[in-house]
Amino acid sequence: MKIRGFELVSQFTDENLLPRRETAHAAGYDLKVAVETKIEPGEIVLVPTGVKAYMQAGEVLYLFDRSSNPRKKGLVLINSVGVIDGDYYGNPDNEGHIFAQMKNITDEPVVLEVGERVVQGVFMPFLVVDGDDADGVRTGGFGSTGD
Repeated sequence: MKIRGFELVSQFTDENLLPRRETAHAAGYDLKVAVETKIEPGEIVLVPTGVKAYMQAGEVLYLFDRSSNPRKKGLVLINSVGVIDGDYYGNPDNEGHIFAQMKNITDEPVVLEVGERVVQGVFMPFLVVDGDDADGVRTGGFGSTGD
């Protein structure tokens, strides 16, 4: 039985893209760039990671910026924290492909190479309020809820 983890989306085969923790005490799994991506000054780009995440009910995957991104690369995760819901996995629009929404804060283009670490993902439990009766079903991919 699968509990939580990462898989490649169907268009990618490079197992090196699968996220991993670099140290025994690291909370985050480093997600990598799956396609060379150029980001122009001031531009916001969805950077493909080539992976999707599965998890248990009551869990979420948060994406956090790597602390070195602004200083070393001139990039920031523009939405501050990415939220990957459990029902994003396997959705019909894009299989649950995870993208990092990055902004170039420099005056020069930034090129991200395949295999570069771009964000870190942390699995966490979440809570719901008394009387919560959410029963909707996800029908799309990135940014599809609440259209």
